[in-house]
Amino acid sequence: MFRTNHSRNRLLLELMARGGMRVGEVLKLKAKNVNGRKLVLSDPKSGNQTEIVFIPKKIADRLREYIVSAKMGDDHNVFPLGYTRAREIVQNTGKMINVNLNPHDLRRHAATYASRSGVPIEIVSKIILRHANLSTTQRYLGKVSDTEAIHWIDNLYK
Repeated sequence: MFRTNHSRNRLLLELMARGGMRVGEVLKLKAKNVNGRKLVLSDPKSGNQTEIVFIPKKIADRLREYIVSAKMGDDHNVFPLGYTRAREIVQNTGKMINVNLNPHDLRRHAATYASRSGVPIEIVSKIILRHANLSTTQRYLGKVSDTEAIHWIDNLYK
């Protein structure tokens, strides 16, 4: 992400990699749905009327600057791109560091990074990924290696 020179592309990547957003959610985001550090998703995948995505302050600030500098109206899509172009942006970013990267890998990264940083799985599941069931998140995060299990046990009982 940090090698990406284009502010739009960096925001697109960060919303997936740090906000845990699906590529489709990012592409449907409208300027009016950006409310500080909260993004309101209309008609999300869950079937709910809306969902809230929480994003880090630095990303929220850059996103607001981007919207203002582009003079976007409330009903304008923040990222007026199609899925194919968004996928190309993600893949081209991966190529910069010799990694085969797809949009969903960034969402998985958001979950894994949060989990490995000690965020409770309930927060990863319900807040970052917005899954209805904890078991879905557990499949996302995969199995815990013996080395990782020992690391956490050692840290727990220091």
